[in-house]
Amino acid sequence: QVQLVESGGGLVQAGGSLRLSCAASGRTFSSNAMAWFRQAPGEEREFVAAISWSGSSTYYGDSVKVRFTISRDNAKNTVYLQMNRLKPEDTAVYYCAGSGQFGAVGPGSTSWASKYDYWGQGTQVTVSS
Repeated sequence: QVQLVESGGGLVQAGGSLRLSCAASGRTFSSNAMAWFRQAPGEEREFVAAISWSGSSTYYGDSVKVRFTISRDNAKNTVYLQMNRLKPEDTAVYYCAGSGQFGAVGPGSTSWASKYDYWGQGTQVTVSS
């Protein structure tokens, strides 16, 4: 069983940056694809970004392409989400997720929340205008 703990959320002005971290415990972390999702009040959970088990492949949701970067450090069992040029519409609770079903990422089921087996509790990101 893998447990995830997110950190790094907070309040930032539009145009600013934040870096989220997701610390994982468990032996299978380094073989699993990892992802970030977000959910705003009254909205469905939205795919943000995913990274392959090795870190060699990444995949992004259309709304965050170019602005956000996902990375991982398997030696530290940690996944990161660097968020630049933040907009008020980026305000949401951000969740880290991992999948024991696949290690590669790309178009298709990578963005499906149902494909991820374990989730963190989330961290709030608020972007003021």
